[in-house]
Amino acid sequence: MSRERAKRATLPPAQENIEKLEKVVKQGNYYGAQQMFKSISARYVSAERYSEALDILKCGACLQLENGQVTCGSELALLFVETLVKGKVSYNEETLDHVRKIYEKFPRPLVPQNLDLTDDDDDDMQKLSEAIAAAKTRVECCSSFLKASIKWSAEFGALRYGSPELHEMLADYMYSQSPEVDMVKVSFHFVRGRNLKKFASTIINFMGKCYPGEDDLAIARAILMYLSLGNLRDANKLMDEVEKEMQSKHLDFPQSELMQFVNYLLLTLQRDALPLFNMLRQNYKSSIDRDPLFNELLDEVAKKFYGVQRKSPLQGMFGDIFKMMGGE
Repeated sequence: MSRERAKRATLPPAQENIEKLEKVVKQGNYYGAQQMFKSISARYVSAERYSEALDILKCGACLQLENGQVTCGSELALLFVETLVKGKVSYNEETLDHVRKIYEKFPRPLVPQNLDLTDDDDDDMQKLSEAIAAAKTRVECCSSFLKASIKWSAEFGALRYGSPELHEMLADYMYSQSPEVDMVKVSFHFVRGRNLKKFASTIINFMGKCYPGEDDLAIARAILMYLSLGNLRDANKLMDEVEKEMQSKHLDFPQSELMQFVNYLLLTLQRDALPLFNMLRQNYKSSIDRDPLFNELLDEVAKKFYGVQRKSPLQGMFGDIFKMMGGE
């Protein structure tokens, strides 16, 4: 018997180890359990018993997260994804469900409400500060896990940009749990998902929180992000969903020059009309210039729909965004 076969034979079924480790967690020894989850799962990986290693890591991640051990849980969650890659595990519904189960264990507590901060109450300020710090940690940990999962899914069988479901999970968690929402990043992931109704609801919710007069920016940004991917169909569908939901909630749809531009743009892109596209950009320049990202997105739209090559490669933040979005 070879050394590798001997190693495989000496390892017990994973469930035996899982039951032992569950007891350690129940005793509150989270650190000890963490080290054991990592070392024991590594043995199964070395023996190329990837399925059992994944069972151990999934169990560990879920248990730690259930007990509020976000850092420990996310570390095991990342090891779970690393093992998917090492084992060259294909993306499918079953594996996606395992990732989803870990994701669903990430805590979603509310930031303390009704804190009286007007009297410089030290206790309330301390509570708020701690809640914000904890929220940032949760978002960073969950984001790292889901971004790694998206990368794995793109490499092992999902769409070019990765699993739409995973993008939706990340967008939802970032929006619901971030103390300071970055709507650019949230929209970036939603445009790779398929849940247009959820995206529309999120945009409308954000419009109620943003600065007065900037509600139209959220809609325009989402539409332009779809268009920068060449996705005219979902850009139109999202606009319809936003308008429909706002009507049902008796909310006023933004009436601005920027919204006029977006509506004209959606019509223009249905035909081979580059001169009209350029004229729209010129006529609505002041509205487009309200967000520096819009011109970068429109350059990408021109490339996707009319074959217009960019004069220079994207730089800085915009370059990073477009690399994430699959732009060249």
